[in-house]
Amino acid sequence: MKILLAPSETKKSGGDKNFILENLLFPQLTPIRKQLTHKYINILQLGDKKTLSKMFGLKKKSDILYYSTKDIVHELTMKAIQRYTGVAFDYIDYNNQDSNTQTYIDNNVILFSNLFGLLRADDKIPEYRLKQGEAIGELRTEKLYKEQSYLLDKYLENEDILDLRATFYNKFYIPNKQYTTLKFIKNGKIISHWAKAYRGIIVKEVAKAKIETIEEFMNLSIDGLSINSIQTTKNKTEIIYDLNF
Repeated sequence: MKILLAPSETKKSGGDKNFILENLLFPQLTPIRKQLTHKYINILQLGDKKTLSKMFGLKKKSDILYYSTKDIVHELTMKAIQRYTGVAFDYIDYNNQDSNTQTYIDNNVILFSNLFGLLRADDKIPEYRLKQGEAIGELRTEKLYKEQSYLLDKYLENEDILDLRATFYNKFYIPNKQYTTLKFIKNGKIISHWAKAYRGIIVKEVAKAKIETIEEFMNLSIDGLSINSIQTTKNKTEIIYDLNF
């Protein structure tokens, strides 16, 4: 089973390996990644504060300056699953998992970077900043990567798919086969913060249990969750969970 997961705009600093663009998942995407990174760096070098503020999704001058001086091609890297921060990644708590759980996450979680596109959790990436949905100059990253959807379709053809991404990332990719998504409600209302938290919890618990199929996932007990209903439309199955706390 493969788990599709959204990234985070916030990221940890630092790293210990040099960046090799060609080593990321799907080397076939290297020309697109080079096009985007070169355009990104050109915009940084031009230094227009208004443009950078919009592209980064930041207003504070010191924050804009910090990211505008990042030469991402020559920055040190760390695993994508460690680079991204935010609620879901806090609850995955990757660094505190045992080696078997980390290996499962490395091999089975696919992240959707707004800059680099499709990544395995263990792909080594530098620190960068790009607001969700923002173009890089005239380049729309989600459009460029969606045009290459066939690569992920082929990669996933013999896998069950658990899609934990935010809806925005359908602009990058929608599976062409049966897949499962989740929704979280409390007192009849869809919740957001705890949805992010439980996406992280589910990744962690699935990895600990070494889940290989959606059937196995359906039988996995997760504290605080109970199934309210299951809805299927075409090739999408949505499990709706009640939060019990």
